[in-house]
Amino acid sequence: MSEAAPYQSPISPGVSAYEALLEERPRYAALDGSAAYDVVIVGGGFTGVSAAAHLALAGVRVALVEAARLGDGASGRNGGQLGTGHRLWPDELEPSLGFERSKALFDMAEDAKAHLLAFAQAHGIDAGYVPGQISVAHRKRLVDDYREHAGNLAERYGYPHATFLNAAETAERLGSNVYHGGIRDTGTGHVQPLRILVGTAGVAARAGAAIFEETRALSLGKDGGKVAVETDRGTLTADRVLIATNAHGGDLDRRTAAHVMPIRSFIAATAPLQQPQRVIPGGESVDDSRFVVRYFRRTPDNRLLFGGREAYSNGGDSSIEPAIRKQIESVWPHLKGVPIDHAWGGSVAVTMTRMPYVADVRPGVTAIAGFSGHGVMLSNYCGRLYAEQVTGGPDRLNILKELNIPAFPGGAALRAPLLFMAMTWFSLRDRF
Repeated sequence: MSEAAPYQSPISPGVSAYEALLEERPRYAALDGSAAYDVVIVGGGFTGVSAAAHLALAGVRVALVEAARLGDGASGRNGGQLGTGHRLWPDELEPSLGFERSKALFDMAEDAKAHLLAFAQAHGIDAGYVPGQISVAHRKRLVDDYREHAGNLAERYGYPHATFLNAAETAERLGSNVYHGGIRDTGTGHVQPLRILVGTAGVAARAGAAIFEETRALSLGKDGGKVAVETDRGTLTADRVLIATNAHGGDLDRRTAAHVMPIRSFIAATAPLQQPQRVIPGGESVDDSRFVVRYFRRTPDNRLLFGGREAYSNGGDSSIEPAIRKQIESVWPHLKGVPIDHAWGGSVAVTMTRMPYVADVRPGVTAIAGFSGHGVMLSNYCGRLYAEQVTGGPDRLNILKELNIPAFPGGAALRAPLLFMAMTWFSLRDRF
């Protein structure tokens, strides 16, 4: 990603299995001229379309601009896993935040999970929800941490759905013996993310939100007492602006850029498996303990969807399929040579702490980004909470604003080379 560019289109090599199987993906016209709104949202991923939907439903005049098409970023191309809690376990947050704040963050994530499924049901969105998730340990030394975490969730956090699995139980659940133990979580599951994105955008549009695709935000400025969003197709002015670009903001706002790092993640989907019950027979989604995490699940039509290679450099990538195939075969040797029908990639955003970055970055302008691979439910929920705040409700985003999310050393200019070195080290640690 070139830091000189004000706003970057998603790097999205390959057509995703979600897009290939989607029955309808509406197009929205580009902006044509200047206009004024109460709120302007920059970015058409989960955060942006959720905020637009809730604002429009509340009667707010809202416009959303997206440089590409809705869903071309991580929101429409991710692994579809909801997870429980945040990217960091409560056990990892407690030492620095204390139990009360850690519990409040956990409860927020549970609310986010419930909100996503309830919103989909209320608006007739087929989220493709399948219950169950398994988190597994790729090193034997981590097994005790998983056992302790499952106990803490039940005893300290009031979450009874997580059960520790020993190595034999894990192998039975996965159809593979390469992992040493894990946690089975029956209180969460996985979804079809592009359907949720398209469905939520439809709710927003029907409620009166103005949605503009292929409209690139170039800069933020002032127009009297209002915020001006200059685009390549006109200028939008508003009382408030939400930056919801996540990994694709470039230098639209330098403060946000210094706190959020774009990385590329890659996924492949096989052809329908001939013996699907040999792979995750219970239908759960799975994530492992690597820092460069591997995540996988079976789709409803019995394809294996496997994500497992992150890249911390820029530019495209032509080796998605062989890289992911190698990882699939390392987990299930019997799938050697399985046809891969779709292989795709895209950019997601991480922060230094792997916790979300939520900040009022200038008067009237809020940024929400950096869910670090844990954003399917949290980003949708944060869009709702932003709308709630704008319409005079409680500022429930404040708990995230209060997190200490440091900027990357050297700000936006040095974040890429420094993080590349750090990620290379963690990748080697995962391996050896």
